[in-house]
Amino acid sequence: MEPRNLLTDVRGLKVGNAEDDRAKTGVTVIVCDEPAVASVHVMGGAPGTRESDLLAPEQTVETIDALVLAGGSAFGLDAGGGVMAALAEAGRGVAIGTARVPIVPGAILFDLLNGGDKAWGATPPYRDLGRAAFAAAGETFALGTAGAGAGATTVNLKGGLGSASTTIEGGITVAALAAVNAVGQATIGDTPHFWAAAFEQAAEFGGLGLPLALPADATALRYKGHAQRASTTITVVATDARLTKAGAKRLAVMAHDGFARALWPSHTPMDGDLVFAVATGKVDADVDMIALGSAGAACMARAIARGVFEATPAAGDLLPTWRQKFG
Repeated sequence: MEPRNLLTDVRGLKVGNAEDDRAKTGVTVIVCDEPAVASVHVMGGAPGTRESDLLAPEQTVETIDALVLAGGSAFGLDAGGGVMAALAEAGRGVAIGTARVPIVPGAILFDLLNGGDKAWGATPPYRDLGRAAFAAAGETFALGTAGAGAGATTVNLKGGLGSASTTIEGGITVAALAAVNAVGQATIGDTPHFWAAAFEQAAEFGGLGLPLALPADATALRYKGHAQRASTTITVVATDARLTKAGAKRLAVMAHDGFARALWPSHTPMDGDLVFAVATGKVDADVDMIALGSAGAACMARAIARGVFEATPAAGDLLPTWRQKFG
């Protein structure tokens, strides 16, 4: 199979997106063909999560059925219920007597002040968006203004959904998926160059490289004003290697290095930055955790840059896309 530079290059995973264009928000669902080992590491100061405690290595349940990334701040946590219901209808979940309970951790980002119409009253759209994203899950999916990245922003540009993959020794695939809604920025100062440029492959986010000399204001702190400080970059790093739950936790920890390489600043008190790690176990090969985690961090940096690079304009946007600003 020819790599697509997507999370679905990891055998055993599918991804689906669904959006509400009027509300400028959406949901992305990662579906495991079979229950997969998973963990999570949170480094942002303002996370919004579902079932994240269950993913600690010492907790009982070893595997998950799906992951959900959603906009909508805490309203978006409803998306997990929609995915859980769809999985139950498909007969998925942990067997407890005659009952089955699908395991669907999730995380949300804050996109409530992005110009979309959030006057949804008593029926926020996220449960239905979760079901729709689950139904759309496949091996290919849209990047940029799609899924959980549909309403994402950074301080200077629209954010979005990004992904990247690579293969390491032993035929092991590592990939990342990021919904980029950062407090800060993915580009360097006022230039079109991405902080993640050192890790770019095949001009996947413009091929500009790093500037010959960093501009004087490269590290000047620019972040969303008080009204929009609640942000978050929520991500997944995945591999088809066979890992324990503790190994998945270490992979999530190492993948956070990709945030620091792609966003300035990252892991702030007002970001809910987190990494879910998933191991499908489809490749039975010896695993070098240093190589695996390093590849995961590089893929994460690339995925974050791609999420911003691939954003597309829409009516009512408050910020330009990368292409609108830089061509």
